[in-house]
Amino acid sequence: MRALVIGASGGIGRAIVETLKSRDADVTALSRRDDGLDVTDEASVKHHVDALDGTFDLIFVATGALVVEGYQPEKSLKSVSAEGLAGQFAVNAIGPALILKHAVPLIPRDRRAVFAALSARVGSIGDNAMGGWYGYRAAKAALNQLIHGGAIELSRSHRHAIAVCLHPGTVATDFTADYPGHDKVTPAEAARNLLDVCDGLTTENTGGFYDYAAREIPW
Repeated sequence: MRALVIGASGGIGRAIVETLKSRDADVTALSRRDDGLDVTDEASVKHHVDALDGTFDLIFVATGALVVEGYQPEKSLKSVSAEGLAGQFAVNAIGPALILKHAVPLIPRDRRAVFAALSARVGSIGDNAMGGWYGYRAAKAALNQLIHGGAIELSRSHRHAIAVCLHPGTVATDFTADYPGHDKVTPAEAARNLLDVCDGLTTENTGGFYDYAAREIPW
């Protein structure tokens, strides 16, 4: 299997790469830190994606940020700002959508392939009973819609392709270091869970939003 991992230097992305290699996959890893790929810059996305050859059986987008340009998750409407919202959307929604846009030529037409983007349960509108975290929640909800729409379009030209959003659970990385009260899994465990979900997906699942145990999450 050939796999492409975007955001490969992060906690989850790095674990995805290592787990794929342990399963004898041929892995191409890209990240901002190691390769200069900036998912918020379409020219950068196009440059890096266009440079890749062949097709991939799995494209896994593991990018994302909870704090963008110093803006912390908002606890109330008083904390909402245009700049904070724009930053969240750029990183957590627009970036993965740009990856999908430019990665379509890398998705095979003649066999099964999976495009998976890391989302978050807090992006579920139906599951939001607490409020707060306006920018992050809204950006992940937007990501879900973008991938859902992309999956519909992709199915018309790539009938074996599957595009989904995945919630990894709360993972013990730098991303969650400021939230010690949550039950967390290791990046390695999260990677195994997420890749197992990817392995079990069919075209009936395309456009869906699933957690680390393959349970569907409400929009």
